[in-house]
Amino acid sequence: MSVGSGVARVIEGADRVMVLTGAGVSCAAGIPDFRSPGGMYASLRPELLTASESQKQLMREDPVYVVEKKMFLANQFPYHEVRRPFILGTQERRWKPTLFHRFVERLDKRGKLLRVVTQNIDGLEFLTQTDPERIVPCHGTIARAACEACGAEMLFDDYCAAVRANIKDIYGVDPEAPAVSTNIRCGACGKPTVKPTTVLFGASLPDAFFASLRDDLPRADLLIVAGTSLVVSPANLVAAHAPCRRVLVNNEPVGEHLGLDFSRGGDDIFLEGDAEDTFGRLLHHLGWLQDVPPDDLPPHSRKIRDNIILSL
Repeated sequence: MSVGSGVARVIEGADRVMVLTGAGVSCAAGIPDFRSPGGMYASLRPELLTASESQKQLMREDPVYVVEKKMFLANQFPYHEVRRPFILGTQERRWKPTLFHRFVERLDKRGKLLRVVTQNIDGLEFLTQTDPERIVPCHGTIARAACEACGAEMLFDDYCAAVRANIKDIYGVDPEAPAVSTNIRCGACGKPTVKPTTVLFGASLPDAFFASLRDDLPRADLLIVAGTSLVVSPANLVAAHAPCRRVLVNNEPVGEHLGLDFSRGGDDIFLEGDAEDTFGRLLHHLGWLQDVPPDDLPPHSRKIRDNIILSL
């Protein structure tokens, strides 16, 4: 289906909208890429990290070990050294919410948003005026910090100050960074296990995600799925068990193995194309695009917004 008034009418007719998101909705913000060719995992250089030779070998064999729970509890430095620019860039608000994030914000402002479940750790939803209680970052967020061992929270600005002072820069862009990494310790338990509240590989998803599956999903009357391949479990259970119509925004149809039906006569809707352009056009058809100030958008999103307005 093309992006037009038909889908806008579906959204207008819904009262309790759930949203499930993946990495594709944050690409326009310029968020660092982790999984694609040239991303963090593909370009990881274990020889630069503060780690034992056996730990470096594990990361050579599988770069995911840099964000694995057992690795972090044994040695915090690979995680912190790889993610240092992302952590500090988040504090500096280097990345802005996209048209997609503003679409979710508009849903909330109009009383339609039941919950947004995001697989992204960038925290961009929290930089909008969307009610934070309606946001479930099922893989955690880079924008908050806590101890992985005892759970005690640390003020994010204090944590970032410690990252800036204690963690070396393996990318060679910060001349003020220390030459050697030293521990960031928890003020409550004293262990060197403070980190952003991202979910490490091998750890459980937050209780809020399972509560949303149990309590929110049965009440939803529309599910919007955007920028995700729907292969990561258990997040994809949101799409699998939704008792309502589902709208998928993606470059290709996915989710048929979960029961999504885009065939002629099927109940679900597939909108093919770039997420940012698609949600920009949906904002237009819903009459919400003018509510999004261009200065609040990253450059690519601003260009899409301006092009849509100029084409009217």
